[in-house]
Amino acid sequence: MNELSEKSQVKLDVKTLIGIIMGIVSIAGIWFNLTAKISSIDSAIVRLEYNQSLNDEFRIKWPRGEMGALPDDAKQDLRIEYLQKDVENLILKLEELKEKNNKK
Repeated sequence: MNELSEKSQVKLDVKTLIGIIMGIVSIAGIWFNLTAKISSIDSAIVRLEYNQSLNDEFRIKWPRGEMGALPDDAKQDLRIEYLQKDVENLILKLEELKEKNNKK
């Protein structure tokens, strides 16, 4: 049996050599494609986590009124305040009328 040395020779035909090179190139291409996909998925996960944290903040603060209000809500609140004042005035007038009727 021949031993391996500096003068050892390997005989390959060109077809086999091209096949080996193509195999290495395709494996490298697959490797780069997979690492790019993994990187893309990682960045998508980071964006989703950020959006989820914003959603959590919105979900908690919006009902409390800490994140502002819709313009319609502001109009409605203003109308309610006016109605409360009108009701208070009506109650005062009603009490005055009751007192006048009780004095008679």
